[in-house]
Amino acid sequence: MADDSTTNPRDLVDSPVYETVIIGAGFAGIGTAIRLQQAGVEDFVLIERDTRPGGTWRDNTYPGAACDIPSRLYSFSFAPNPDWSHTYSGSEEILRYIDRMVADHDLDRRIRYRSTVTGVVFDEPNGVWEVAIAGADPVFARTVVVASGPLSTPGYPDIRGIEEFAGTRMHSADWDHDYDFTGKKVGVIGTGASAVQIIPELVDRAAQVSVFQRTPGWVLPRLNPAVSSRTRKAYKRIPLLQSAARTAWYWGHESVALGVVWNSPLTRVVEAVSKANMRAQVSDPWMRRQLTPDFRAGCKRLLMTSKYYPALQKDNCRLITWPIARISERGVRTVEGVEHQFDCLVFATGFEVSKQGSPIPITGREGRVLGDEFARGAYAYRSFAVSGYPNLYFTFGPNSGPGHSSALVYMEAQIDAITMAVTTVLRRGLAVLDVRRDAQDRHNADIQRRLTKTTWNSGCSSWYLTADGFNATMYPGFATQYVAQMRGVDLTRDFTAVALDDRASHARVSRV
Repeated sequence: MADDSTTNPRDLVDSPVYETVIIGAGFAGIGTAIRLQQAGVEDFVLIERDTRPGGTWRDNTYPGAACDIPSRLYSFSFAPNPDWSHTYSGSEEILRYIDRMVADHDLDRRIRYRSTVTGVVFDEPNGVWEVAIAGADPVFARTVVVASGPLSTPGYPDIRGIEEFAGTRMHSADWDHDYDFTGKKVGVIGTGASAVQIIPELVDRAAQVSVFQRTPGWVLPRLNPAVSSRTRKAYKRIPLLQSAARTAWYWGHESVALGVVWNSPLTRVVEAVSKANMRAQVSDPWMRRQLTPDFRAGCKRLLMTSKYYPALQKDNCRLITWPIARISERGVRTVEGVEHQFDCLVFATGFEVSKQGSPIPITGREGRVLGDEFARGAYAYRSFAVSGYPNLYFTFGPNSGPGHSSALVYMEAQIDAITMAVTTVLRRGLAVLDVRRDAQDRHNADIQRRLTKTTWNSGCSSWYLTADGFNATMYPGFATQYVAQMRGVDLTRDFTAVALDDRASHARVSRV
C-alpha cells in the first residue's frame, strides 16, 4: 500500500507490522474489515476478547432480546440481508447476520480470539502503534481502529450491599441460560430497553416477579409482523426493491427526530401517542400515574414494546416504585423499611458506557494519555479521531449516538471516513496523520452548542450524560446531517501529515 520509496515500518521494529489492527469483532469491527477489503487493504487483523464474533449481540442473549430498530435499517447497506424474518429481529437472527458477513468475506481467519487488548501506545519516530495483549506478545500496526463499542461491558448500579445477596445474581448482558426460573421469586432492577424485553418473558416463567422502577420511560407500541416468503424472494431477485424499503424506513425515522431530538410541538405528539398506548393497555389509574414520566419524550431513550404493560398487570407481577435503600443477603430493602426476598436478582441496568476516560488505555504523541484528556468528558474530531493520537480511529466515538435512527447508519458513515484515512496513511507512506487541534476544537464547540437545544440536555438524568451533565454521547441532529458530516471529513484542511522518511526529525510537517 505504501510507496516503495519510503522506509517500510517492518524494518523499524523487530516484529511484523500490520497495516491495520481492528480492536473488536462486533458490528463495527466486521463492517470496518469489509470496507477495508473493498478498498484493497488486506494486511489487517481483528483482535477479539471472546471466542466468537458478534459483540453486543453475542453477549445479549437474555430472553426476549431483540432490536428496537427495523431490521432493514439495522444492517449495513453494503451487506444487505433479504432474509430478515420479521420487521424487528431477535438477537439470534442478528447474530446469524453477523456470522454470514464473516463467512461471506472470509474474515474468521483474520480474527485473533481470546485476546484482550490491555493498552495501545504510539511509537512516534517509527509511525507504529504497539497493541498490548494480555498473556501474549504485542501486535504492531501502522493504523489502529478501536471498534470495541460503547455497549460491551455490563454495568451494575451503585447500590449498597450488592455483593451480599446470597441468591442467584445475573446481568442482562451475562445471562445464565442454565438457571431455571420455574417456581422462583425474581426481582428485576431496571426498567430500560433491556428490562422491558426481559420482564414479559420472566412473568411467563417465574412464580413471582417484582420490578423495581426508579424512573418510568416513554413507551411506544412495537408492531412486529413477519416478512412473507414472497417478499423475501422479491428482495433476493430485485436488490433495488430491498434498497428502496431501507430508504423508506430511513426517512420515516428521520421524521421522528423532529419529535424526540428537539422539544417541539411534535414532541407533544409523541407523548400523546405514548399516553394513548398506556391508556389502552393499563386499566388501573394509579399504575398509569406510576408509569407516566415527568420529563420530555426523547430525554431518555424511547422504549419500543407492546408486551411490557400487559406483563406488569399479570397476577404474578408487581411494580415497586419505592427507592432501593440497599441489597441484603435475602433480597432488596426499600426506603420505607420493607425487605423483598428473592431467589434471583436480575440487573437490567445497561453498560459501562465510556463517557469519561477511554475504552482501553491509549498513549499518544509525547506520552499523552487519552484517559486523562477525557477525564471531564470524551471528545473527538467528528467522533472518529482525536488530536495527538495519529493513525488511530474510533467507531461509535464521542457524540455519535443517534436518538431516533439506526446506530448502523451512523456507524457506516464512520467506517467510510476511517477507510479513507487508513488508505491515505498507507498509500502516501505516512508516519503520522493527525487531526489539527483547532479543527477538533471548532467541531466540539459547535456540537456542545447545538446539544444545549436538545431534549437530552433538558434536565433528566440518563446514561447519555456524565455525572456533571456533559453530553459526550449523542449527536444533535438528523442522521442525514451526521452522514454529511462524515462525508465532509477534509484530510487536506483538518489534518497534518509526516512522511515515513521524515520520522527521525519530523521536520517536514505538511498538509495531506
